[in-house]
Amino acid sequence: MQGMSLPRRIGMLTAALALAGAAFAQEPVLEIDVGANHRQVTRAELLANPAVRTIAVTDDVSYHRPMRYRALPWSALLHTADPVTGDVQFTADDGFVANIPAAQLNGAGQAWLAIEPAKAPWPALKAGGPSAGPFYLVWLTPAKAAISPEQWPYQIAKIASAAPLELRYPQLLPKTGDDAAQRGLHVYTANCASCHQLNGAGDATIGPDLNRPHSPTEYFQEDYLRKLVRDPASVRNWGQRVMPGFSTAVLSDAELNDLLAYLRQMAKQRP
Repeated sequence: MQGMSLPRRIGMLTAALALAGAAFAQEPVLEIDVGANHRQVTRAELLANPAVRTIAVTDDVSYHRPMRYRALPWSALLHTADPVTGDVQFTADDGFVANIPAAQLNGAGQAWLAIEPAKAPWPALKAGGPSAGPFYLVWLTPAKAAISPEQWPYQIAKIASAAPLELRYPQLLPKTGDDAAQRGLHVYTANCASCHQLNGAGDATIGPDLNRPHSPTEYFQEDYLRKLVRDPASVRNWGQRVMPGFSTAVLSDAELNDLLAYLRQMAKQRP
């Protein structure tokens, strides 16, 4: 090094810094803005947390089979003994946004953040595609907390506190005293708002607006709309379709009735 020219030394230093920067850029980072927690944390830092455990998920919603993960319990992720209140928003790389009540995250469903190790990547979700990593919210006992498939966000980029969706977007509120439509609002926010907006209201950007320019209740016969919700491919199918089907185990017939009542009401009050 003593006989090396200054320009060459500078060049080698620049190259080393570039390589280090590239390595850092490849390390996934999770942004957390929940309660008093405001930080960015890398995958390596999360995996080094002493609370990380190997967990078994018996019926993984995304992989449709049993899976094992290195994961952090929800409470350990936040570094706080005080339970979070309100809603927590999980934003994925592809624009999927799940707003999950903190009561569910703190409750009997047993929420964990699964972390994909760099040296042991998870399987692809479908041939030629990415995995559910690097960060994926999973549940050990989802049935105990009425957790829907849309509350298993994967490829998570950010976790943040948020007011309930209908408070941030009052145009989602049905202007009627009809109980079914009022219940349907909650069915919509739990199962549809992760991908769709309605009247331009919502956080997600994956699916079409469900009331602009028209409601699906206006251009589908009801029988076919019910089929679309239960089994989308039975009504129309294409290579880029991402909408899952909602079985009666996930969305009961009564809940589907309420959802359709809500959509019909929102069609009447479309701006």
